[in-house]
Amino acid sequence: MPTDPMESSLSASGSLIKRGVGLLVASQLRQFAKERHAQWPASPNPHLLVTTHSAHHPALPSVSYCALRRVFDQTGITPRQMWSDRVLDEARQTADPVDLVHLFGIHPGTAVRYVHTAQPDKALPRIR
Repeated sequence: MPTDPMESSLSASGSLIKRGVGLLVASQLRQFAKERHAQWPASPNPHLLVTTHSAHHPALPSVSYCALRRVFDQTGITPRQMWSDRVLDEARQTADPVDLVHLFGIHPGTAVRYVHTAQPDKALPRIR
């Protein structure tokens, strides 16, 4: 089992699984997992994100589409916008497309475009 948070993520049970997350994210996930366990200590649902209904039914999805849609409607952003913002923020921090490919599972060309957008001063000149 990995112990480096940069190479790990957290399951609902609090155990680390192989995945790339940063120190801050790993810390926040641990705290959220503790709160989830305190709220539903006997929950058979293995997902980290659950609702009051899905926490007690392991066959249900972690959070329904309607529950997520309601949260995003209240924020005024879409899940895609949130994801893109997360990738762009990571590109600002690392400036390494390879890190983005490993962390988000995106195509290398997409990762390079995110880095060029986040850090135009580090972009290579276009060939054409």
